[in-house]
Amino acid sequence: MSVIAVESQISIFLSKYTPEIEAQLREARTRLRAMFPRGFELVYDNYNALVFGISPTERTSDAFISVAGYPRWVTLFFLHGADLRDTCGLLEGQGKQVRSIRLTEPKDMNTPEVEALIAQAVLPYESAFLAAPSLSTIVKSVSAKQRPRRP
Repeated sequence: MSVIAVESQISIFLSKYTPEIEAQLREARTRLRAMFPRGFELVYDNYNALVFGISPTERTSDAFISVAGYPRWVTLFFLHGADLRDTCGLLEGQGKQVRSIRLTEPKDMNTPEVEALIAQAVLPYESAFLAAPSLSTIVKSVSAKQRPRRP
């Protein structure tokens, strides 16, 4: 699928949200992509949310960070967040693996505290990213049945 076709499909996914959440999710996606010039952006238009994950490979299991859009907010997910040192107490979640930060604004991703968490999260994948091609986007799944994207 061409870059134009993929971006067109993503625009359709984003258009399901209110203008405010759509703009926040677009900006959060742009900020996340800027941090990872190599690798793969994996897109999932799931039942609960639209998710943009970053991975050094095309494999879903190698994704370690993502932004997800919900009807009322955008969340930054660390898929192995339970292993991170969170000295500022920013991470939410009690599961065995995933932790998240609900973003008040997309620029929250670029605070020193959040960037420190991102730097920790990427450490195990650094060599894989060095070997990865320039960042490309793959739409991995589109759920036929979805919750409404607007409140």
